[in-house]
Amino acid sequence: MTDPVRPVLQARGITKFFPGAIALADVDLTLMPGEVHALLGENGAGKSTLIKCLTGAYSRDGGTIRLDGRPIDPGSTEDSQRLGIGTVYQEVNLLPNLTVAENLFLGRQPRRWGLISRRRMAAEAEALLAGYGLKIDVREPLAAYSVAVQQVVAIARAAEMSGRVLILDEPTASLDAGEVELVFSVIRRLRARGLAIVFITHFLDQVFAICDRATVLRNGHVVGSRDLADATPRDIVHLMLGRQLETEMRLSHGGAAGPVLAEIEDLGRRGTLAPFSLSIREGEVIGLAGLLGAGRTETASLIFGAIQADQGRIRLGGRDLALRGPRDAIAAGIALCPEDRKADGIIGDLSVRENIILALQARQGWARPLSRGRAEEIAQGYLRALDIRAASLDMPIRLLSGGNQQKALLARWLATEPRLLILDEPTRGIDVGAHAEILHLIETLRAGGMALIVASSEMEELAAAASRVLVLRDRVQVAELEGRAITSENIVRAIADEEREVA
Repeated sequence: MTDPVRPVLQARGITKFFPGAIALADVDLTLMPGEVHALLGENGAGKSTLIKCLTGAYSRDGGTIRLDGRPIDPGSTEDSQRLGIGTVYQEVNLLPNLTVAENLFLGRQPRRWGLISRRRMAAEAEALLAGYGLKIDVREPLAAYSVAVQQVVAIARAAEMSGRVLILDEPTASLDAGEVELVFSVIRRLRARGLAIVFITHFLDQVFAICDRATVLRNGHVVGSRDLADATPRDIVHLMLGRQLETEMRLSHGGAAGPVLAEIEDLGRRGTLAPFSLSIREGEVIGLAGLLGAGRTETASLIFGAIQADQGRIRLGGRDLALRGPRDAIAAGIALCPEDRKADGIIGDLSVRENIILALQARQGWARPLSRGRAEEIAQGYLRALDIRAASLDMPIRLLSGGNQQKALLARWLATEPRLLILDEPTRGIDVGAHAEILHLIETLRAGGMALIVASSEMEELAAAASRVLVLRDRVQVAELEGRAITSENIVRAIADEEREVA
């Protein structure tokens, strides 16, 4: 019988190195029987790496794992499942062409006389799902059911195969409110059975709705664990963002903003971002604040045409825009420097020069290539203007530091002479010196009359640079701060659903 006091799982000192980086540094995690434990942190905090170390997908470089008091060392996800640790991901990792029953019992089908007994399998599948409050025809293909039902099937399969620890990685990211409650009802049943459940999400309201405790990671370290009965959303936001909220260093915002440049009216996309409206003036910096998953990147992508809006309109310079994609946005004078520079920005094996001229060349058309002399002139100009430190313009851009890669990406878009520049996490993953240089560049561009939208998880960065800050939560714009109300403390309050306290 399980000792209710003894932890189900104890991870101590988990450490993981990658070339040139420490992904996890001496991380501890304790899971108790019958608890839902939130694992929280921004992008790059170490959540996925920790889960992969616990489930054997990664070999750890240090630390110990004990399950029910016994040391374990899973060498693969199959090992961890046999030991009692199951994982369910946001993207349901089942076979949609097979029936629900076949998915539930895949690899362990009940047999009679050496053959699969489909009648018995269906009966057992129906009984199993009934225990989770789900009554469906298990003989139907999994694809016939909603994502929420598929998620419940995946959870049921993982729970039955493991039975001690269940890790749920963003299980509700694609679900509406009713579907979330269906998944929550299953989680509550598993908690009542004594499973230890790890719940990874970016939705803070869901954390407080279903979880008992939370552990927060930042930059590969545990920065705190809290009993949620004694915590507030603001407490958790403070841990996740880790800012000294009273040390404001506002940039000089000399001069008033100019005339209205862009008008966005009821722009949105069903299931992606609630409709929002925004007016942007020349020489103005609009900040976008919110936790990861709140809708910052979706807002930027809708304005840039990288995500197609299904309602609303954008006017730029008094002219309605029809954005069928980024090419139309670039032609209209809108530029976007993306959040993930490695995946969506730089092309690592191309030279620094080729990366800088890429957007300009795309706008001009590949049938009219820039001359080598013109490309060299543009790249050299931005090399000097932005202090991009490269041994040669011919070197592959992947060999530059993160800060210099980011400045090269900024150079790419500045070369198109945009009227509206969107920067998504412009200072993520760069050193302090480059961070200060990019903030200074934002102020220089603003003072020169350019309109900018800056999406950032750095509260002090937004408080320093922005003329106005739009706060998003759960992909809805929930607050707008301006003037003296733009402080990192007020931004955190709005994110944590405390708008009534915002001055």
